[in-house]
Amino acid sequence: MAEDRILEDDLMIADTGEAEVRPDDRVDDERHDEENRLKPAYVSKVHDALAAGDKGAVYDLVEPLHAADIADLIELLEPRERAQLASTISDLMTGEVVAELNDYVREDLMDTLSAQAVATIAEQLDTDDAVQLIEDLDEADQRAVMAELEPETREAVSSALAYPEETAGRLMSRHFVAVPEHLTVGNLIDFLREDGDLDHDFFEVFVIDERHHPVGTCALSWILTTPRNVRLTDVMKRDQTLIPVTMDQEEAALMFQKYALISAAVVDDSGRLVGQMTVDDIVHIISEEAGEDALLLSGAGDGDINEPIREAYAARVRWLIANLGTAVIASSIIAFFGAAIEQLVALAILMPIVASIGGNAGTQTMAVAVRAIATNQLTRSNTKRILWREFRVALLNGGTIALLIGLAAGILFSPMMGVVIAMAIVINIAVAGLAGVLVPVIFERLGQDPAVASSVFVTMITDSMGFFAFLGLAVAMGLAG
Repeated sequence: MAEDRILEDDLMIADTGEAEVRPDDRVDDERHDEENRLKPAYVSKVHDALAAGDKGAVYDLVEPLHAADIADLIELLEPRERAQLASTISDLMTGEVVAELNDYVREDLMDTLSAQAVATIAEQLDTDDAVQLIEDLDEADQRAVMAELEPETREAVSSALAYPEETAGRLMSRHFVAVPEHLTVGNLIDFLREDGDLDHDFFEVFVIDERHHPVGTCALSWILTTPRNVRLTDVMKRDQTLIPVTMDQEEAALMFQKYALISAAVVDDSGRLVGQMTVDDIVHIISEEAGEDALLLSGAGDGDINEPIREAYAARVRWLIANLGTAVIASSIIAFFGAAIEQLVALAILMPIVASIGGNAGTQTMAVAVRAIATNQLTRSNTKRILWREFRVALLNGGTIALLIGLAAGILFSPMMGVVIAMAIVINIAVAGLAGVLVPVIFERLGQDPAVASSVFVTMITDSMGFFAFLGLAVAMGLAG
């Protein structure tokens, strides 16, 4: 929990006292030398130096790099070389480097370090990064690392770990400035200038009441441009967006996006101010969630090239098996019309087009629906309207594609064949439009992630309907018996 200190002028600042990793304000040109940084020739030099056991050469090569580039270099090396590099450049393995590492790489690397070494790294990190580092460890290793932490850091990490994963409580920063509402702007400016413990970045000051509940915020720009004798209550913004500690990180990201926030107060169940989330946290969340949804749509699991082979196999194969089952359904429809296909080769030539176009149309609609659900644009209140909208879009798309393929098939085969495939295309794309919305919505209503398996079922529906509509119409219109 954040530590509160009451000063002589009743000004309070909440801070865990944990060290914060801050990038240097000046970019060192040598550290960002575009001629050497992580290019194949450079990585080969590091690899050769490690193989030769030349620690001095390895250190000289790596020392000029920025922390983020060191993390990238570690990920580019073979797994067996990563621990060797980390031990060679131990004093360069700062918290900032570890925070930039891929989750799987960081977890493997931490397994090679002592509890004291992991604790030293954790002390350099913000609470959210320290929690991410420690939560991936085995239970015994967690206890060992926690025992090595400073009391204030241990309390902050323990508090964060008490909240569910991917919630605001796990991600919030315990660095924030909070002041009582009766102060003036001059009181606040004097303290901010004189206090030596304000070694972290902040964008606004939270104004709190006697119960430590946030009642408003003051942006730094307001504070610096307001006369000293003005009370904070006269200049603060009373309307504010509060983030509950148990709010899902994706929902918090949507609030930042919707209300154009730079930072927001995080409150506990009793409404007390316990932390803040800032836009840099949200950028990471948005990137992570967007990538996760894209990979789930394809059934690729985490989709991380550093993911262990066994985990990648387990994540992907189950959806391939499900896809095999749905493909059998589509194949059985083809088998049902086997006699008709034997009589007219044109049916075999054209039917993959119907299924393919329908599948692509369904994927387009599904992608729109999944994103709308994720951003809270598609809810129970507007499902019917969105369904009707996508159905009309599908009819327009179907009509356009049907006209093109119908004319081509009519010229190459027969006018009747052109009519049949045109009708099948319209039917299948219309069904694809409905399925692309309904399947994700059904998954969401069942409490499942709509991105996980929607593609498998939408593809099954469009393939099956495409084959059935095309072959069924061909038989019904006498093109084949």
